[in-house]
Amino acid sequence: MPARRRTARDNRRRSLGQNFLHPDWAERLVGSADFQSGQLVLEVGAGSGVMTLALARRHVDVIALELDPVWAQKLAGVVRGGDVSQVRVVRADVLTFPLPSRPFRVVGNLPFGATTATLRRLLADTRIPLQRADLIVQWEVARKRSAIPADTLLGTTWAPWWEFELGDRIPSTAFKPVPRAEACHLVIRRRTPPLLPPSMSAAYGDFVRTWWTRRRGIEE
Repeated sequence: MPARRRTARDNRRRSLGQNFLHPDWAERLVGSADFQSGQLVLEVGAGSGVMTLALARRHVDVIALELDPVWAQKLAGVVRGGDVSQVRVVRADVLTFPLPSRPFRVVGNLPFGATTATLRRLLADTRIPLQRADLIVQWEVARKRSAIPADTLLGTTWAPWWEFELGDRIPSTAFKPVPRAEACHLVIRRRTPPLLPPSMSAAYGDFVRTWWTRRRGIEE
């Protein structure tokens, strides 16, 4: 029997790491994240919109980022058809999208291969007014990032300003297509007050990288 030929949709899923979350799990994650009416939420990788619509039901203002042009167009149509005025769909990559200048939160079902780059974008600049992030990431990555004390270079660099917490473990069957690895809801909160002032972030980062290179080798 000949193998099925890949479609354009298959190629997009592979190149963008798309594994879509079941609506029940999207509602569960959003429901556990304590959103308040009127908050600004940046959604990373909105896809089919299951978390977008769950957020809209909490009456928050949503900027839904989706890199895939097909899904971005579909979701924009869903939003227009549902008259969801507080949701703005943007075809964009979070790695280059200008982050909000007012306090905001982030929600996202991250492609497993883009997790570290996304965390760098969100956490490296402590002046960005991010308050909290609720992210779906690979289970082993969530375990590594939430270790206390931090035991990686990046974790140590971020520790004075950010707290990491493990949320629900999410089985691979909660996604379509089903990935090889299980996932986890990773919660990241801004420390209030921080352990170090934001003005020290560059110097502290240089110190940590120098110490890590000399004493332990580099593992992000």
